[in-house]
Amino acid sequence: MEIETSSGGNRGSRNGGSDWAAAAKKAVAHGGDDGLERGNYLVWEDLTVVLPNFGKGPTKRLLNGLNGYAEPGRIMAIMGPSGSGKSTLLDSLAGRLSKNVVMTGNILLNGKKKRMEIGAVAYVTQEDVMLGTLTVRENISYSAHLRLPTKMKKEEITDIIEGTIIEMGLQECANRLIGNWHLRGISGGEKKRVSIALEILTRPRLLFLDEPTSGLDSAAAFFVVQTLRNVARDGRTVISSIHQPSSEVFALFDDLFLLSSGETVYFGEAKMAVEFFAEAGFPCPRKRNPSDHFLRCINSDFDIVTATLKGSQRISDVPNSSDPFMNLATAEIKAMLVEKYRRSVYARRAKDRIKELRCIEGHETKTKKGSGASWWKQLKTLTKRSFVNMCRDMGYYWLRIIIYIVVSICVGTIYFDVGYSYTSILARGACGAFISGFMTFMSIGGFPSFIEEMKVFYKERLNGYYGVAVYILSNFLSSLPFLVAVAITTSSITVPMVKFRPGFIHYVFFTLNIFACISVIESLMMVIASLVPNFLMGIITGAGVIGIMMMTSGFFRLLSDLPKPVWRYPISFISYGSWAIQGAYKNDLLGLEFDPLIPGDHKLTGEYIITHMLGIKLDHSKWWDLSALFVILICYRTLFFIVLKFKERASPLFQTIYAKRTIEKLEKRPSFRKIPSFPSKRHQPLHSLSSQEGLNSPLH
Repeated sequence: MEIETSSGGNRGSRNGGSDWAAAAKKAVAHGGDDGLERGNYLVWEDLTVVLPNFGKGPTKRLLNGLNGYAEPGRIMAIMGPSGSGKSTLLDSLAGRLSKNVVMTGNILLNGKKKRMEIGAVAYVTQEDVMLGTLTVRENISYSAHLRLPTKMKKEEITDIIEGTIIEMGLQECANRLIGNWHLRGISGGEKKRVSIALEILTRPRLLFLDEPTSGLDSAAAFFVVQTLRNVARDGRTVISSIHQPSSEVFALFDDLFLLSSGETVYFGEAKMAVEFFAEAGFPCPRKRNPSDHFLRCINSDFDIVTATLKGSQRISDVPNSSDPFMNLATAEIKAMLVEKYRRSVYARRAKDRIKELRCIEGHETKTKKGSGASWWKQLKTLTKRSFVNMCRDMGYYWLRIIIYIVVSICVGTIYFDVGYSYTSILARGACGAFISGFMTFMSIGGFPSFIEEMKVFYKERLNGYYGVAVYILSNFLSSLPFLVAVAITTSSITVPMVKFRPGFIHYVFFTLNIFACISVIESLMMVIASLVPNFLMGIITGAGVIGIMMMTSGFFRLLSDLPKPVWRYPISFISYGSWAIQGAYKNDLLGLEFDPLIPGDHKLTGEYIITHMLGIKLDHSKWWDLSALFVILICYRTLFFIVLKFKERASPLFQTIYAKRTIEKLEKRPSFRKIPSFPSKRHQPLHSLSSQEGLNSPLH
């Protein structure tokens, strides 16, 4: 079972891995980490996670009283069949459990109870969340510049980037795009390796990985896990769930936590697991992969299918088999292993070690940010990355610019040379309202692309790449050229074709008015995305909110005629549409004269039309209306910041309150009693049909 890993390590060194490791250690030194002397010891005691059910059904236990620990310098594998609780255990330890589950028990970091704050750990999730418009090298490069210390030289950062690419075997695809809905990209296995590369750049103290070898071939899986082992050997604590590793990959792990249905089947040194199963009466055959054997022993999902097949084959006349799987249901084998572990020397060793780690001294836990880069460097890097993404994503702005050009031409031809007749008064009002309201409504089309960018933000924020403020500011700066292009294009087409009031200052106001409206709608959609992070629900919610704002803008019904409570005050005052249309009317109509309804009467001035026919007061200038739009823009951006920070700070508090109240309710329910995993006389487990037909187990 043991394999030599030195050859693999030398191979990595020949490819520049040693230089990368040295540069990475230097990066750690710049960041103020103390390496092996300051490793993180993680302990969990009586860890239970439940999915509450206040209906008729029982409450489901996702994890049931788990105990264990992880030490620096070692890599741990969490194994088990699908649905055994591997991801739930990782999420619990990393402090990223879903809001609808409740956790009890203790999690200690260096002997102290401490909530895993943002940036305290690095986590590679099953879902590969990256910007698909960037290449592999660009993704890794931007990540490095966002997190590596500002004091590092450019050459040192480049060495780390190239070394990481080599270590993950990404040389051939380094200059290929990740890929998205309209761009062909790299394979799923290569995406997984990029996700891992992004997190091991900075040699994090505590690294969690959720099935990092999924989608990889056996050779790629071996070298990926070997790289993770090298990270652990630098004094880091690495915990990884893994589904079914090859024998070579399994030999790379130092510790093994074997789970089934949320219960501990085995915890200890990985190389001793084979011995434990042999002592329990389920020895691993010589030529079988240990991980295959372990999973076959504890995966009870197909007991009914197996029992049915055995019954249909009429094997009652076959002599007793030496294979325990032929005589025992997997559920019974699993229960025997769980009980055997509880009474074993391995469980006692784990408890003794946990007691030692609880009293550990001299390892004060410092809250270390996930990034060593300065705020200004992060702003420049994020702005550049976001701008590149917007340039390459056709659906973000380019498609909208094309649509704006087409619609502007349509508006220009429909209202071409609208003139100064009496009927042109209504035409000018309708055209101005359409441009300020309906045309800017098209900005909702960028919502899907923004949702994808928000997914990247949430992942990077949890791993401590950067803060909320720098993200919001960089997003606005990177989108600024595109918003200006939309506004200038629209005004340059519609103003000369419709022949709004001539003059450069009026053209500038018209352009700024459109820019402000588009920016406000984009900011509003950001707030909605932070509250409703779902594409379909976000589109529906955004359309509804913008629709209400357009209804109170003063075009469909005059502002003076709106019902005073709610609709006039405050809805119309916080509606971007009312300020935009007021400014547009003043910019176009003031100073113009129109033909009267009855020929021979006095001409109608723009002031008269605005005050008497459109119901708009002239107690402030159009520049105040434009200023109000920019105030609303700032308010929406600020609200976006507040929502993100509130969710970040308040969610743990609400989760704690929810957990306490839920536990109080559940403890009153009989169905929440702790059910022993070992079968009792009263509650017999499912037996295979072969054992029911008289074939005794060789273990009895």
